Amino acid sequence: MESPKYGLYGFAGRKFIPPCWERRVADIKENCRDEGELPAGIDEYKKTLYNGQVCNCRQFFSFWNWRNRFSVSDLRKKIGDKKRVVVKIGSSSLQHKETGDMDYTRLEKLVRELCDIRNQGREVILVTSGAIAAGKKAVGIREFQCETQAEAMAMKQACSAIGQAKLMMTYSKLFAEYNQTSAQILMTKNTIVDNLNRYNAHNTFTQLLKMGVIPVVNENDTVATYEIEIGDNDTLSAIVAALVEADLLILLSDIDGLYTDDPRRNPEARFIDQVDRLTPELMEMGKDSTGSGVGTGGMSTKLIAAKIATSAGADMVIANSRDIGILHRIMRGDPEGTLFAANPDESFDLAEFVDNLHKG
Repeated sequence: MESPKYGLYGFAGRKFIPPCWERRVADIKENCRDEGELPAGIDEYKKTLYNGQVCNCRQFFSFWNWRNRFSVSDLRKKIGDKKRVVVKIGSSSLQHKETGDMDYTRLEKLVRELCDIRNQGREVILVTSGAIAAGKKAVGIREFQCETQAEAMAMKQACSAIGQAKLMMTYSKLFAEYNQTSAQILMTKNTIVDNLNRYNAHNTFTQLLKMGVIPVVNENDTVATYEIEIGDNDTLSAIVAALVEADLLILLSDIDGLYTDDPRRNPEARFIDQVDRLTPELMEMGKDSTGSGVGTGGMSTKLIAAKIATSAGADMVIANSRDIGILHRIMRGDPEGTLFAANPDESFDLAEFVDNLHKG
């Protein structure tokens, strides 16, 4: 008996088709007017997967020329034209789940992807989490055990100071290996709410990008209190995208994109490939859900980020950081994650929006 071949998603001989392939096939059938329009042999091709033949998603889409003939929108194709890109990656994507230590393999691949985007002539900004978690690990703290809120805040700020230095040192070394220069920018709510601070921050970003530098942004947890904190880097990245007038914001997280419900709790939840306009109903779907105890952002924060970014004129993509290589696939227009279309709103006031964060 022939041994089963091992493919991208496990043993292909187990008669398993990844759900995303089934969804794409279903989308193709739904969008065609009749069966005669289906690519010849599509069902037969599915059968070959059941018989143990190994291929990956990219080969599947290329085989049917899916990206050009069916449901990939013009908006996806235009992603390749974006010139100023903000990328956010969460805490849980940068650390080993078992130990809490930095995952240098993933960090190195992230930096390589960003440098490649920069080498294509695009401007890149990275918004990164992980300072507090890195600081806690450095001084051997697993949980903050404090008697008062003030003491807990001081511990958090101290760990942030330790961890931010370690995080930035690591990024600087990795970017230098690819002949790229990085710069650190730390922000709070006051950076945006105060007119002079916002003006200066905008000028700093603009000059760094003109110089070909890759800004690495985080919230300044060392000085931030509840009154002046942004609170999560999903929102921070959208604020940065709006501030610098970016074309595209990419949120790399621990979820594939937007679903009609939390897919970890509801197996019937449907994946949403593209959102053309944020409606009140969609915003209500943003239940606080994150698969990690390290990060602070659930789906609600991502929808707030989408509101900020799209209102400011940027497209936004939520995608899974499981494979950091998803970045270059997004940039070439592949159907990865959920794409939120830009809907510029002339009445949108970034400073006012940020000032009202956390005010109920």
